[in-house]
Amino acid sequence: MRALVTGGAGFIGSTLVDALVARDAEILVVDDLSAGKRENLPAGVDLVELDIRDTAGMAKLAAEFRPDAVHHLAAQIDVRTSMADPVHDASVNVLGTLSVLGAARDAGARAVVVCSTGGAIYGDGAPLPTTEDEPAEPESPYGMSKLAAERYTRFFVRAHGLPALVLRFANVYGPRQHPAGGAGVVSLFCDRARSGGRPTVFGDGGQTRDFLYVGDVARAALASADRLADGRLAGEVFNVGTGTESTIVELAATIGRIAGLDAGAFTPEHQPARQGELRRSCLDPSRGLAALDLPAPTTLADGLAETWAWHNTRL
Repeated sequence: MRALVTGGAGFIGSTLVDALVARDAEILVVDDLSAGKRENLPAGVDLVELDIRDTAGMAKLAAEFRPDAVHHLAAQIDVRTSMADPVHDASVNVLGTLSVLGAARDAGARAVVVCSTGGAIYGDGAPLPTTEDEPAEPESPYGMSKLAAERYTRFFVRAHGLPALVLRFANVYGPRQHPAGGAGVVSLFCDRARSGGRPTVFGDGGQTRDFLYVGDVARAALASADRLADGRLAGEVFNVGTGTESTIVELAATIGRIAGLDAGAFTPEHQPARQGELRRSCLDPSRGLAALDLPAPTTLADGLAETWAWHNTRL
């Protein structure tokens, strides 16, 4: 099996690459290395440094490699960046996705898995845990650009018969999520615990997130490609989450306990709330778990223990 992975040198993408290597897949990673790192990739995996918005370059690579599966993870993922520069956000997330979809279509890919976001698409006020049937109400340019990318994906399914589906991720965390460069809150809190600092919480800390272990993302992506290659599930949209809310202050307390810190030494430092971020977010993963025949999601305690161990040994 030949797999092309955009954004494959990043935190999530490289975890998926590891899972593909375990399947003895032939892999081509496309990454502009704006956030990803070559050292995230195992030896023997080919990497082409390329911006996915380079439509001619993407088409040429795909035509030469002839992937069976395309996993599209490359994206602008920072809500704050999207608020400050929505044009750049849309350029990467919309035009970049169109470039990848066109290249996959022309190369005859049998499975295209497009990775999207859950909370930023559904918006504040959605019933929790949120199902895929809930109307999209993005609160930020990031959410709007990812929703547009989803709809272009479904257009390619209808108009061109592209075997593609969309996965909407909850808040992904895990090993290789580096605390620098706008990383997720789990990585930032682990870094503070490791360095002896205190966690920074924006707002009162009562906001909630659905924290999803990165290994569960890789399993969902592989299962999606398998079903698509068998002629099933094209055009579907699935949540990938845990169905469990955790507040940010609860997260900080849990990481402090795993790190063996006294509660008083790891109390949050509060800063003003940030524009464009949701108050509550939690995804209902039941439809995807059933359709993709996935195991129960990794518990937060188990995932945080793995993540803390990585921070202690790798950073």
